[in-house]
Amino acid sequence: MNWIRQVEQAWDRFWFKPRGGETLGLIRLLTGLIVAYMLLAWTPLLTTFLGADGMIPSAYSQQLYGSKLAWTHLGWIESGSLLWTVHLVAIVMAALFAAGIGTPVTGPLVALLVISYSNRATGVLFGLDQIAAFLTLYLSFADCGESFSANRWLGSNKEHRRSNIRNNVAIRLIQIHLCVVYLFAGLGKCQGATWWNGEAIWGAIASYEYQTLDMTWMADQMWLVSIATMVVLFFEVSYAALIWPKLTRPVMLLLAVPLHLGVGLCMGMLEFGLIMLVANLSFVDFLNWPERSS
Repeated sequence: MNWIRQVEQAWDRFWFKPRGGETLGLIRLLTGLIVAYMLLAWTPLLTTFLGADGMIPSAYSQQLYGSKLAWTHLGWIESGSLLWTVHLVAIVMAALFAAGIGTPVTGPLVALLVISYSNRATGVLFGLDQIAAFLTLYLSFADCGESFSANRWLGSNKEHRRSNIRNNVAIRLIQIHLCVVYLFAGLGKCQGATWWNGEAIWGAIASYEYQTLDMTWMADQMWLVSIATMVVLFFEVSYAALIWPKLTRPVMLLLAVPLHLGVGLCMGMLEFGLIMLVANLSFVDFLNWPERSS
């Protein structure tokens, strides 16, 4: 029965081995900055889109998902001045969270804000909102405020808190959730014929709706389009298996950089590409060296 004990020990190490907050601190900083940008992006046309009489009716999300699953504090606000006040407070909360200030409070609040804005803006959402939601949710119960934080940089908190189990659980949840995202994205692509014949990437870069860089020169290099298509498909389908072994993990992380930056720069979804790379940082352990050296 030794193998049962070994499995139990491996399970305990995977979930419950104490972990420091360095990697989570960097993820918190970058995620908080992206969330602050997401909120700022609503600002120029806040009442036009999210107001009580805005272009996105508050009842739309309730009809689509059901009122209980589509909770949003913005649905309770009818006054334009109150909406602006609440929105500015949300931006401040995201900035404080990014700076690592009061994360036991700002963390859960920012997670609720991301979910709330997503539920209110049903119909204009995409992957950025969904990835930001699960990152902030898992960060909200982790001890992520001691590294890469204002307190640390100002020298007001020179001593680290001890490693704890909550940090490890948060990292594991981010990792597993990311694997699920990639796996289902890859399996979904497998249902499309253009992903098998190598033409899918061309359909993306030739679309004027998303095009920010003119990549139509690749029409004369369809072999390159086919390679890029197959690499993307391989990456997403195999990510959940190849990201865990130490031998193949660096390869998958290196592939993630051009894949997501390419999508971000060529298709106008840079924020989505960046937050996907931030999520991939959960698999990088060496990021604690700046904190240790200080």
